Amino acid sequence: MQVVDREALLQRARTRGVNPLLYWIVRAILQPFFHVYWRLSRIGREHIPASGPVILASNHRSFLDPFVIAVMARRPIYFMAKKELFVNRPISWLLSSLGAFPIDRGASDRGAMDTARAILDRGDGVLLFPEGTRIRPGALGRPKRGIGRLALETGAPVVPIAVIGTEAVRRGWRFRPHKVRIRAGRALTFPRVERPTPSLAGAVTDRIWPCIELQWEWLGGTPKLRRAAVIGAGAWGTSLSVALARAGLEVDLGTRTAEQAMTVRDARVNERYLPGVALPDRVRVQRAADLELAHHDLVCFAVPARELPAAIAAHGGRIPARAGILVLSTGLVPPLATLPSAYVAQRTGARAVACLGGPGRAVHELGRGASLVAASTDAAFLAQVADVLKAAGFDVQRTSDVTGVELAATAKDAAVLAAAAAAGAGPGAAGAAAGRVFAEVDAYARRRGGRPETFAGLAGTGGLVAGVIAGEDGNRRAGELLAAGVPSADIPPAIGRPAEALDALPLLAAALREDGVEAPAVAGLAAVVEGRVEPEHWAVAVAQPTRARRMTAA
Repeated sequence: MQVVDREALLQRARTRGVNPLLYWIVRAILQPFFHVYWRLSRIGREHIPASGPVILASNHRSFLDPFVIAVMARRPIYFMAKKELFVNRPISWLLSSLGAFPIDRGASDRGAMDTARAILDRGDGVLLFPEGTRIRPGALGRPKRGIGRLALETGAPVVPIAVIGTEAVRRGWRFRPHKVRIRAGRALTFPRVERPTPSLAGAVTDRIWPCIELQWEWLGGTPKLRRAAVIGAGAWGTSLSVALARAGLEVDLGTRTAEQAMTVRDARVNERYLPGVALPDRVRVQRAADLELAHHDLVCFAVPARELPAAIAAHGGRIPARAGILVLSTGLVPPLATLPSAYVAQRTGARAVACLGGPGRAVHELGRGASLVAASTDAAFLAQVADVLKAAGFDVQRTSDVTGVELAATAKDAAVLAAAAAAGAGPGAAGAAAGRVFAEVDAYARRRGGRPETFAGLAGTGGLVAGVIAGEDGNRRAGELLAAGVPSADIPPAIGRPAEALDALPLLAAALREDGVEAPAVAGLAAVVEGRVEPEHWAVAVAQPTRARRMTAA
C-alpha cells in the first residue's frame, strides 16, 4: 500500500504543524480518560521545558505511547509513526493534525530525520523512540544512534522518559483498565555539532539510553541483566561464567571451598574442569558462601540435581525478588523426582526461573557457537536470557515448554548411558537401548504436559546425538564403565565428574512406574545402575522383541 502523499505530510510537519483546535479538543477528551480508566501517573513533568526545542526520548511498548506521553507536556509534541499508518487519507489527515509524520522504519529515512530537525529548529518538541520499534516483553531493547545524531545536530535538550503499562491495556481491539505510569528525568544537554561522526553519535546515544533505563527501572520495569552469580564451578558452571562475561556481564563464580576459589583465582584457569580456557577479567572467583546475591540480576545454579536441595537451602533465601534464576541442573531432584526448575521455583522468591537444554551443553562447544534451548514460562525473562546467550555467541531457541526441555535432557543422559552400557552386545543393541529409553521418557513427558516437538528438536534428539558422539561426555563414560563391571558408586570418582544419569535413573524409573508409564527399558537400566542386573544380560534383553524381554538378576 502506498502512503498518502508522504512528502506532503512531511512538509506539513515542517511548516504548518498541528491543527491547534483539533489537537486541544482531542487532548481534552483523552487526558481525563487516561487518568480515570488507566489511572495515569505522571512523574517529572517539571523536567519538560514549557517552550523551546526539546527531544523527548522514551522506550516504546505500545502504539498508545505517543498519546499518553504527549499529556506529559503542556504543549503539542510531534512524533514519528510508521508509514504504514498513513495509507488512508482521513487517518493520514487526523494523525498529521495531531503531530505525527511518517517514517520508513526499514531504512535510514533521511526525510523523517530532516523533518524532526526542522521541527526542533523552529522551537517545537519531538518525541523519539530510540529502540526504533516496539519492544516487549522484558527489559528494554537496544537504542539506535539516530537520537544521538539529532541531539548533536540541533543542540536541543534531551529529556529521558520511561512509560510502563501501555503494553497491557489492549487485548485485541478491546481496551481494558490497567495502571499506566510515566516518568521523566532531568534534561541532558550536548554541544551542537554540524556533522557528527557515527562514533560520536553512538557515544551520545550511550549517554542518553542509561538515563532512560534509570527511569524504567524506577517505575519497576524489568531490570537489565548486568551482574550474574554462578553457583557451582564445575565444567558447565565455569563455561557459563566465561560465556556471560563475553556477553558483557559482571560475573561472580562461586566455588565449593575457599581453597578452590584461591586456586582458580590465582591461575585464572579452572584446570580441573575446564583446562586451557582462561577466565575473562569480568569473572571474579570466590567461595559460593561469600557471594552477596542481593546485588545480582541473574543467579545460575550449575550443580548436579542431587546437590540442588543443599544449594537452595544455602543460597535461596538470599536471592532478591528482582533477580531471575537460571537452572543448569539436569536429571531429577531427590527424593520426590522433582524437576529442577520446579524445585527452585517452589523454594525461592525470584521473579522468574529458566533452564537450558540442547546440544550446546557440551563443554567442548563453548567457543564454537553452539546451539542451546532456553525455556521459561516467563516470556520477559526468557527473552533476556536468550539475548544474553546470543551476545555470548550461542544460537538460542526459545520455548515455554520447561517440562519438555528438562525431561528431554534427562532422557538424553539416560539414553547416552544406555547406548554405552549396551555397546558390548553390538551396535544394534546399543541403538535399541538408547531408542527405547528415550521413547519411554518421551511418553512420560507427554503425560506431564511436555510437547512432542521438544523431544524431536534440539533439546531432545539434538542433545542425544551430541552426547553420543562426544567422547568426554560423563554419561557415556559412565555407561562404558558400567558395561565393564564397575559399580555405579565408583564411577564418578573414576571419571572425575558427575554422571547425571546414574543419579536420575532410579528416580526416573520410580516416577514412570508411579505415573503408569510402561517403561521396561528404563526399569532395567535402573536395575543395572543399582547393581541388581548384569549389564550384558540387560543389553541382550533390551534388544529382544518387547514381549520376549526378561531381566536376569545379578
